[in-house]
Amino acid sequence: MIIVTGATGFIGSNLVAHLNQLGHTDIVIVDWLGTGEKWKNIAKHRFVEFVFPQDFQAFLEKSSGAVEAVFHLGAISSTTATDGDQVVSNNIQFSMNLWNWCAARQVPFFYASSAATYGDGDQGFDDTQDIAPLRPLNLYGWSKQAFDRWALGQQDKGIAPP
Repeated sequence: MIIVTGATGFIGSNLVAHLNQLGHTDIVIVDWLGTGEKWKNIAKHRFVEFVFPQDFQAFLEKSSGAVEAVFHLGAISSTTATDGDQVVSNNIQFSMNLWNWCAARQVPFFYASSAATYGDGDQGFDDTQDIAPLRPLNLYGWSKQAFDRWALGQQDKGIAPP
């Protein structure tokens, strides 16, 4: 099975559509729908299970041997978010836990960073540069950069999914 977090958003739902086109229907969607119309983004796509993020850890533990890959696109992506605890929990801790789970089981892990990590662009937009001098302009950008920094540190220690 293939797991897609953030699967009801624009990018996630298009990834699910593409995976369906490639013949994959064993997809697990991890997301919230909320009160809007995000359900329409996945209404015509095929998947085997829909899991809310708060139930995801338990789902992973019972399904560990069946997971082929994880596409982690889920995040609180609002650039006006102000609840730092919620953003850290969702964008950093959730991502770290998922990275560690994939690394321990050698499950391929693909995640989305964000252009918001570059800040106002005065340090350029080069992905090969040291990210330390980048200054995100909002809580969302900072949270994505914090995870990027952590992930780079994990790679340096040899703790990384394939």
